[in-house]
Amino acid sequence: MRKLSILILTILLSITWPSAGQALPGVSAENAVLIEQSTGRILFEKAAHEKQSIASITKIMTAIIAIESGKMDERATASREAVYTEGSSIYLEEGEKMTIKDLVYGLMLRSGNDAAVTIAEHIGGSVEGFVYLMNEKADWLGMTNTNFENPHGLDSEKHYSSAYDMALLMRYAMDNDIFREISGTERYKSENRTYYWQNKNKLLTKYYEYCTGGKTGYTKKTGRTLVTTAKKNGMELIAVTLNAPDDWNDHIHMYEYGFDQYDLKSLSEEGKKYFNILDWNTETAGYHREVIYPLTEEEVSLIKKKNFLLANEGEKGEIIGRSVFYLNDEEIANIPIYREEKKEKEASFFMDTLNVLKKVIGMQNG
Repeated sequence: MRKLSILILTILLSITWPSAGQALPGVSAENAVLIEQSTGRILFEKAAHEKQSIASITKIMTAIIAIESGKMDERATASREAVYTEGSSIYLEEGEKMTIKDLVYGLMLRSGNDAAVTIAEHIGGSVEGFVYLMNEKADWLGMTNTNFENPHGLDSEKHYSSAYDMALLMRYAMDNDIFREISGTERYKSENRTYYWQNKNKLLTKYYEYCTGGKTGYTKKTGRTLVTTAKKNGMELIAVTLNAPDDWNDHIHMYEYGFDQYDLKSLSEEGKKYFNILDWNTETAGYHREVIYPLTEEEVSLIKKKNFLLANEGEKGEIIGRSVFYLNDEEIANIPIYREEKKEKEASFFMDTLNVLKKVIGMQNG
């Protein structure tokens, strides 16, 4: 069935997908963004900074806060409020105890609103306390067009985000190994259940072989929302769509565009010496860590670099300057220059003469 689904989508894409070099076709989503994971570079966007309702992709924030709390092995008790929360559910019973770990799986795979409230009450002390943590994290991440009012994403005028802010959040969350594993799990069985929870993210389970995770969302008012991740040829991308009637195809189109048009290029090689700084009869070599950046073939020749040397003193490995890389006059990377070991050079005739003069001047001043 999975192979058949992929075949059907491939046929559809072959009809509508442009040849290499053409612009990305329109997506059905009202708001969309595609970014590269390691650098955060935006590869495509459509009204990506507009504030919109986001539905259950809210639960990405709920999940990462739960994971970072260090309470994954603790057992939380489902309250009456949690059990009777409307919408998607993992069918907790009032008074039922379940580990935070299992609740996070139920949250991410089945979008359980009851799981979201149970997590919030256990970790935040109350839903309100947990929402405070959500907004603090959003501020810290620079999610400037975001405000959370609940842990599940049910519609509220004061609960909103943007496609770009959700990409920022997903980028941060995917750096957590536990979140990454949960997000990419196709099915999971809680110790409290006799059956498996199947992941609702069909891009992961059916439609796109390079998908590595994500979170779905839907309410009648908000429409379909979706955050997914994908990896191909060593490059990881994040796609977000809000109010997207055809979200599965939107994400596939964005990914195929990103993987076709961009490659990770090395701006500086690991350990390669770029600088020899002369200071009298001493030479200091400076080097970079490796820096990679997603670029099109046309952009590679447009990269410019400026070096700013700050010091020639200090121990091996200390920062002695910075290199700034530009694309179309816009800064894309700012990296340190590290000091190598100093090496004494043989004094030249000029240096010997200069040292003698310095001694003579010193004697005269004395």
